[in-house]
Amino acid sequence: QVQLVESGGGLVQPGGSLRLSCTASGSLFSIYTMGWYRQAPGRQRELAATITSGGTTNYADSAKARFTISRDNAKNTVYLQMSSLKPEDTAVYYCNAHFRPVVGPPYDYWGQGTQVTVFS
Repeated sequence: QVQLVESGGGLVQPGGSLRLSCTASGSLFSIYTMGWYRQAPGRQRELAATITSGGTTNYADSAKARFTISRDNAKNTVYLQMSSLKPEDTAVYYCNAHFRPVVGPPYDYWGQGTQVTVFS
């Protein structure tokens, strides 16, 4: 079992920046693909960005050039640096840890979410 704790959400004006952090429990953090997903009111949860154990990143089109995902395996922490924020970035942001073993179903763990509100 992996516990994920997010922090760093808050209120910001359009064009501003925020950095989200997610710290995981346990000793296997480095093997997980870590991701940030977001869910706006009335909408489905969607991908923002992921980073594999090897450091390969993937971004939603809406996040490219504005968001940067990174990880620090020594601190069991994944970050999402968000800049040039827009009102449409307003959502609850969730941290995800994903691992697909060679045999058996994948593992997915979720944090409790942190609210990001972009307002003018």
